[in-house]
Amino acid sequence: MEPRNMSITTYFIIIGFSDEFILQFLVFLLVLLIYLTTLGGNLTILLLVCLDHHLHTPMYFFLANLSILDISCSTITLHKILISFILGDNTISVLRCLVKIYVYISMICIELLVLSAMGYDRYVAICKPLHYHLVMDSKLCALLASLCWLCGFLETLPGMFGLLKLTCYESNKIDHFFCDIVPVMKLTCSDTFFVQLYILTVGVFVAAFTPFALTFISYVFIISTILSIRSSSGRRKAFYTCSSHLSVVFCLYASLVSQYMRPMSSVSLSSSKYFSLFNAAAVPILNPLIYSLKNKDVKSAMKRKMRLVPVRVSTNSQGPSGNIEILTKPIKGM
Repeated sequence: MEPRNMSITTYFIIIGFSDEFILQFLVFLLVLLIYLTTLGGNLTILLLVCLDHHLHTPMYFFLANLSILDISCSTITLHKILISFILGDNTISVLRCLVKIYVYISMICIELLVLSAMGYDRYVAICKPLHYHLVMDSKLCALLASLCWLCGFLETLPGMFGLLKLTCYESNKIDHFFCDIVPVMKLTCSDTFFVQLYILTVGVFVAAFTPFALTFISYVFIISTILSIRSSSGRRKAFYTCSSHLSVVFCLYASLVSQYMRPMSSVSLSSSKYFSLFNAAAVPILNPLIYSLKNKDVKSAMKRKMRLVPVRVSTNSQGPSGNIEILTKPIKGM
């Protein structure tokens, strides 16, 4: 077995996608377009939810949380490509790199938990419509959101301490476009047994599987209730209400599985960069494009704020007929 070159590293060099200027410029333009689209779409959602009281409902409250998470994840992962091209600085200190890994993974864990909370919101709206406003009040929504953020940061904290114990690296060049846990752990010559064990136990079974299981259980009851609706129009409206949430859940889990749920020894950093780019760039765009900007309530709110239509209060409510459009009515206290 050949001996490894072990050294104490104080900074990393982010290699990115290519050393050629033309390719760097094309990647810069693509990432800039994606980042501005993500930033503009999610900021629009945040402003509309804050300014329009018609959107002061649990669904849009959780969507606002998703927008904050998407903006944060995009900024953490994509800003280094933009700064490296503009300023020519592709270095980052080891401590700052590890902190970025911790924040990024925490944000992903929080997003999974928020999506499971949104699944519970869909469950109450469809399965218990008459009790919806009593169950999903402002206090419960604030409590669920607070627990999502708190648990997301706490469950990744021990892993952060494990990363801080990685003191030596074979090289200080990260074959990636941002600080991600897999390329950093491939560089280290320290013992990574604790970190890998923590990723397998807490990362997979707690941070990923638990939100997935909660979302899955919610949709078992949702689908059962939808199938019992006699009206075909009611069933279509119920499925339409859940389709956007399911699309976001599927895309996020699919990207995470393709990026992280592989043996570390078989991970190719070159291919991993493209999975990471999809996860960091495409997924955050899904929130405004799939979930919100195609929603008639959001469109109405945009028109109201642009003073194109008079302000109207929607009186849609959930009834025995299976009409599930109850979330257009503001909840008291939200």
